[in-house]
Amino acid sequence: MADVNRGNRPLSPHLSIYRPQLTSMTSILVRITGNALLVAAILIVWWFLAASYGPEYFSTADAVLTSWFGDLILFLSLWAVWYHLFGGIRHLIWDSGHGFELDVAEKMGWAVIGGSLVMTILTAIIV
Repeated sequence: MADVNRGNRPLSPHLSIYRPQLTSMTSILVRITGNALLVAAILIVWWFLAASYGPEYFSTADAVLTSWFGDLILFLSLWAVWYHLFGGIRHLIWDSGHGFELDVAEKMGWAVIGGSLVMTILTAIIV
């Protein structure tokens, strides 16, 4: 039978009582960066296709990708690649059944954030 006292019980987890954790936010960001990388890939493919269509079409695509906005998108895409890579490695570790202790999971979350920032800066400097 249906529970008639359902309105007397608290909702769990509810947005008013649930506090987002580092591990959940970094995990969600892995999915967001994966989708954002698709947008960046479409821009790069557009640039290559424009090169095959002719000089005037290529100059338009090249102007977009080499503008400050294009540079910003490509730099953020570089960060997204590193973040998505490190987040994926963390998920592989979790899939193997390791790293679920709270202190280890939080350290891995900070390692994903810090590692992606450091590798983005190093890659931007070297390349």
